[in-house]
Amino acid sequence: MALNKEFENLFLNVSTRAALSSYYFVGKKDKIAADKAAVDSMRKELNKINMKGRIVIGEGELDQAPMLYIGEKVGNNNGPELDIAVDPLEGTNFVANNLPGALAVLAVAEKNNLFNAPETYMEKISTKVKEKNVVDLDYTVKKNILNLSEYLNKKPEDLTACILDRPRHTKIINELNDLNVNIKLITDGDICGALLVTDEKYNVDIFLGTGGGPEGVLAAAALDAFDCSFQGRFLFETDEDKSRAKKMGINDLKKKYELNEIITGDSIFCATGITS
Repeated sequence: MALNKEFENLFLNVSTRAALSSYYFVGKKDKIAADKAAVDSMRKELNKINMKGRIVIGEGELDQAPMLYIGEKVGNNNGPELDIAVDPLEGTNFVANNLPGALAVLAVAEKNNLFNAPETYMEKISTKVKEKNVVDLDYTVKKNILNLSEYLNKKPEDLTACILDRPRHTKIINELNDLNVNIKLITDGDICGALLVTDEKYNVDIFLGTGGGPEGVLAAAALDAFDCSFQGRFLFETDEDKSRAKKMGINDLKKKYELNEIITGDSIFCATGITS
């Protein structure tokens, strides 16, 4: 087994260093500088680790990102082969404007155990409920809410749903309002949003909506550690998206992915807060 306690500490150091590098830019209105500081630091620290690492989710493809791009090799080329998903600064606007919720994030699994997600949108749903057929991407919003309220023995008006504040979510938000569900709108940071279901102190029962595919994989890695549920379905809208997905080995473009299909075997998830 490649992933041991020593690796946990090494990767936690990576996310911590990236967070500290970005912290100097909190409130300085420069999200590009904040992101660059986190990326530079994360890459430098990853390259110190005894591993043959490969970035499977990163800052973009080679033509978009000078470093931590998808496919980049990291580590010192000794030790186990590991797949790594990174988001050096989740919530660039949060750092630039000193708003809560900015994180430095990474997930690690043994080679081929971490889903190689394309840069496209993904429908997502997460809850603390592990049982099947309570909430599901294939259900309507109404069915999910009524099932969840019955399962948790709460009235719909005692449930809270977290969703990104985007025009594309107007229909879902209207349906939640019709059911009198409490809504927690977030402006950015849908890894953070998905993680709000992990602990009762955050008072969020369900996270749903559409956000980035790579962020979905990182959220799944974290939710796995917290024994929560997650489902995702990629949305391939353009021919270019579809052909890229096929190249990545995704043949069923409408497939609904369960958590254990996104991350298999043991994994490490590290997130370090940058703003409160």
